[in-house]
Amino acid sequence: MNKRIDLHMHSLFSDGELLPSELARRALKLNHEAIAITDHVDWSNVEAIPTIQDAIDDINANWDITVVLGAEVTHAPVESIDGIAERAKELGAEIVVVHGETLNEPVTPGTNRAAVESKHVDILGHPGLITKKEAEIALKNDIYLEISARKGHCLGNGHVANIACEVGNKLLVDTDTHAPDDIITFEKSYEIALGAGLNHDDAMKAIVDNPRRLLKSKGIL
Repeated sequence: MNKRIDLHMHSLFSDGELLPSELARRALKLNHEAIAITDHVDWSNVEAIPTIQDAIDDINANWDITVVLGAEVTHAPVESIDGIAERAKELGAEIVVVHGETLNEPVTPGTNRAAVESKHVDILGHPGLITKKEAEIALKNDIYLEISARKGHCLGNGHVANIACEVGNKLLVDTDTHAPDDIITFEKSYEIALGAGLNHDDAMKAIVDNPRRLLKSKGIL
């Protein structure tokens, strides 16, 4: 049976509802192999990233799930994205997501471009109406594009999938979990991938091969 990997989740150390341990426990019960806790950061709180490392170490030592320390650079000025992402990595974040130009929030134009140009970014989350040029830069810099399960952020999924298939980007299906009901099963993630317009093979890459490839590139799994 395939196990799920979700690389975009939030705990109550930003705007999520769950402690890292409860987030991991609920994910484990829904047959997750690995999750990344990517709480929102800008320059106001980036130094707090290591706060949950002890909890992550405890979970990894005792439960059959891999929890990864991450961060999501969110609504930061375009000019600051690369610097915040770099600092997040210095502080131990293995996965850095940038909060992309979703259709349902007033994200600063140029955020997608700044994200895909940064060597410190791993995932461009819910990138909305990403351009072909931005997707090409993401491909060149090995930055993954996200198909989102989250309400509102999912509005651009079809466009993201279409651009990615044309350019050759690596896609991920993530939940952007904030609450218990946001965590989904492997089967639901497959349905979301199909709903975005991916065929079976590309859907399986997005929910199995690509997240594993990203984690393995970090020496995880």
